[in-house]
Order: sequence, then C-alpha cells, then structure tokens
Amino acid sequence: MSAHEVWPVRTERLQVRPMTAADIDVMWEWRRLPDVNRWLGLAPDTIEAFRERYLDPDRLAAMHLIELVAADSGATAIGDVMIRIGDGWAQLEVADQAKGVEAELGWVLDPAHTGQGYATEAIRAVIDTCFGPLGLRRVHAGCFADNEPSWRLMERLGMRREEFSRKTALHRSGEWLDGMNYGILAEEWAAI
Repeated sequence: MSAHEVWPVRTERLQVRPMTAADIDVMWEWRRLPDVNRWLGLAPDTIEAFRERYLDPDRLAAMHLIELVAADSGATAIGDVMIRIGDGWAQLEVADQAKGVEAELGWVLDPAHTGQGYATEAIRAVIDTCFGPLGLRRVHAGCFADNEPSWRLMERLGMRREEFSRKTALHRSGEWLDGMNYGILAEEWAAI
C-alpha cells in the first residue's frame, strides 16, 4: 500500500490527513505562538517566510494535519505532524534492504487544544499507521530535554529513550540545550 492510500486516518475524535498548500496559513496560527515556536527547529518570523518554507514540495509532502472531527462531520485543525519516511543505516552490501524502513516524527498541537489527550491519540494513530499499512520497522522522534510535554508524550506511547545528549543543540536564544531522542520498533509496538 502506498503512503498516499492510507490517509486520512481516523480515531475516535480525530482525523490525520496529508497537508495541502491551503492548510499552511492555519498551521501558522499555532506555530507562530512563542510558547510553541520556542521548541521548533524551523520558526520563520513572518507568514510570507513560513509559506515559502512549507510550500517546498518535499517539506509539504511530509506534513499532515491533525483535525478534531465533529459529529456533523465538520473538522477543526488543531495541530500538525511531520512524518518523514527515510532509510535505516546499513552496510553497503545490504543498503537496498534499508531503504524507506523508518520514519522520523515531529508534532505540534495548538495550545488551545492541549490537556485533552489529542496529541496522544493522534500520534498513537500515526505510529499504528507507520507499523501497519506503511510496513515500517522503526519510528523515532527527538526534542529538547526542556520540552517536557513532548518527551512525556513519547514515554506515554511506549517509546524508549535512546539518547540524552548534553548541550548538543544551539537554541535560537543563543543557549546550548540538552537533547533527547526516542524510538520504538514495530515488534515493540505490537507488544504494547
């Protein structure tokens, strides 16, 4: 099954679907907030610069919108998730077997919708999709160590902390911050 055939993915309250160019302005509404963009690796400071970055076809193709779905089938955008499918590391002789076998995830939830379990529900559905229809073997994500809500979400989902790095990431504030990386394998996810 191709990556495009699995979307949208529905949960009890949410829908996760590929983002379109028309969604970029709504994504800007939560990503421009200081409490949100302080944790983002990419935080353009104008809507024009933001549009330019996210209209890049490769970047846009990795982005998905998280929508709260109402009983009347109306949908409200409440966040986004990056799903970047890539290759695993491999020795040259077996490199072909490592192509397109893992995904890097990254997510942002509009602060107006936090504290209600939406991020957990959405990312659980994304991981289910990665290991189910997409047939991937590994999912990983990273964050600044100070971004406690993000690493707590990864731990709640059963992801394993694979790395805690000391002052390895230069933040736009000028401070070097600690980083954390988490991962989970398909067989581990199946056992949760």
